[in-house]
Amino acid sequence: MTPAESRALPAPHPEAATGPDEMVSYRTPGGLFAATAPTEAPAEPEAPTDPDAPSGPATPSGPATPSEPAAPAAPHAPAEDVAVADGAEVVPTRARWRRWTRRRQHLAVGGLFLLAALWVTSRIWLDPSGRVASLYTGDPAQVQFFLAHSVRVVLHGEYPFYTEQFNYPDGVNLMANTAVLALGIPMVPVTLLFGPAVSFVVLVTLGLAGTAMAWYLMLSRHLVRTPLAAAVGGWFCGFSPAMLSHASWHPNIISQFLLPFIVWRALVLTRSRRPVRDGALLALLVTAQAFINEEILLFTALACGVFLLAVLAQEPARWSAAWRPLGIGVVTCALLAGALLAYPLYVQFAGPMAYHGLSDAVKDYGNDIAAFFAPGSPTLGGNQRANINLAPNYSEENAFFGWSLSMLAIGIVVWLRRELIVRALAVTGLFFAVLSLGERVSWWDRELVSGPWQLLVHLPLLDAVVPTRFGLITSVVIGLLLALAVERAWALRPADRRTVRTLTAAGLAFALLPIAPMPLRMVSRPPVPDFITADRWRAYVGPDQTLVPIPVPSMGNTHGMRWAATTNLDFKIPGGYFLAPRNGNTGDAGRFGGRPSGVGQMLEEVATTGRMPKLDDRQRRRFTDELRHWRAAILVLPLRQQNAEPLRRTVEDLVGPGRQELDVWVWDVRALTDRSV
Repeated sequence: MTPAESRALPAPHPEAATGPDEMVSYRTPGGLFAATAPTEAPAEPEAPTDPDAPSGPATPSGPATPSEPAAPAAPHAPAEDVAVADGAEVVPTRARWRRWTRRRQHLAVGGLFLLAALWVTSRIWLDPSGRVASLYTGDPAQVQFFLAHSVRVVLHGEYPFYTEQFNYPDGVNLMANTAVLALGIPMVPVTLLFGPAVSFVVLVTLGLAGTAMAWYLMLSRHLVRTPLAAAVGGWFCGFSPAMLSHASWHPNIISQFLLPFIVWRALVLTRSRRPVRDGALLALLVTAQAFINEEILLFTALACGVFLLAVLAQEPARWSAAWRPLGIGVVTCALLAGALLAYPLYVQFAGPMAYHGLSDAVKDYGNDIAAFFAPGSPTLGGNQRANINLAPNYSEENAFFGWSLSMLAIGIVVWLRRELIVRALAVTGLFFAVLSLGERVSWWDRELVSGPWQLLVHLPLLDAVVPTRFGLITSVVIGLLLALAVERAWALRPADRRTVRTLTAAGLAFALLPIAPMPLRMVSRPPVPDFITADRWRAYVGPDQTLVPIPVPSMGNTHGMRWAATTNLDFKIPGGYFLAPRNGNTGDAGRFGGRPSGVGQMLEEVATTGRMPKLDDRQRRRFTDELRHWRAAILVLPLRQQNAEPLRRTVEDLVGPGRQELDVWVWDVRALTDRSV
């Protein structure tokens, strides 16, 4: 947002807020909907209004439409403040009071969102290094590894888009693995002072609160006048069940604080008189979001496209005024963002360890239809056991609105069906809800028919999308519908206004209480060994050698990645949890993990089952060859590792006896892996 725009938006008179380039309305999004109106407008307010106020907000296309009633001078001012506006001498006082009131409202709402985010993450804050989500512990360790990589980028000038610090020697394409550089680099001071585990929980907390606040600000400035309406919409966009399900694992997905402004700038393009400037502003937002999460950016672009098509399908005449500025702005955005992202995208799609298409393990993830009517697991009414098989896993509960909210959303659409924006939102939400069902549509885990996603899954870019996450778009649509419903209900002027507002509050409580956020479930995890934190490993591992955790890091065992992240990646490790081309061949389809490791799989099986395998000389030679490939310096087994004794005896059978040092077993294998020997 430019400084001029930020000054213009809160102006008391709508026409005074309108700059020479665009129209901004408190009732509808700036741009295409500057003159949009419901067919039946609410009755005129009974409170006195400023005698100098115009009869209706003007638009570039002509006089006000029936849906834009005569507005009080201050959309956010309380009624008693408006009533005293009888003389010019009180205007300065009213203006100061209004500005202070809006600031206080914003601070209060932001504080509420922050407290809610702290409540959700409270169990992680108790011990950030020692607690992790109760299921699927790999994602937090991966994010912490990426945060440590950001430290190396800032302090050592390390290449940002690729690293050999894990999966050595093949390395990992970080652009193809959502390395969260736009989050990790600003968090470098926190990571250095407190460690990547603390940075992780800070990002989760700020991601939830920041997303809710961003939507609140956008809604309060461009869609609704009632602060409560904006707060309700922002709350749901930031704390929906889908956001809560990702909070334990994916801070890059819940950090959606740029999306409201991307959507706003895209709509501004439809009526902008300076489309080149507005397209450039949009390009900067797009570039920043690309380094947070590209999948969410793609979702935003698709949602804006479907929404605009739904609008134009209903009123094609709008296209004549919108196509020229929209086209110029989109081309400008594409050229500038393309120039800024050209090299990173080249690395992502054609650089080392690039892959094409997601792993088969997640490509067919879809929502069950019943998931839209059940409360999410991390909510007040949620039940993990009841949600089994309704979502791919507990980190992908991208629907789960509950019966009450689902019925309320349908009721809002029926009630406000005469409004263009409501119909367009309904089409957008339903469209992506259907796509989120995946390739096979099911009801209570019973397959019904093939889904439309089956026709799209092989298209470029869409082949890298997890379909169940389209439900995130539907969540935002419901948040906007809630904001519009509260705004329209608050604008009604029946004889008993208090009763209407009481019923509105009761309806919101009935719909939102079952999915109210609860603290995320956590479990304890093994601490990083003292051998690592005390830097005892430095006596063994050189710059071009690796430290091999036992078991070898993989999708199911990421403790070794946390060890490396704690040292800001000062040592390399083989394996890890990441996306890479199958068999390490650049351009192949993606899979989780690098080249298959026979020894790594064997040690993981021992760690899981406690059963020792019978080894022969051939297997020992194979293990030695893999150690040489990894350029291993030492093998490290924590004393408190699950099935530590069978693992120790297995490793001793492979490379000989080790020795205990602090809280680990250590095997010095430099003599075996030195290629000069």
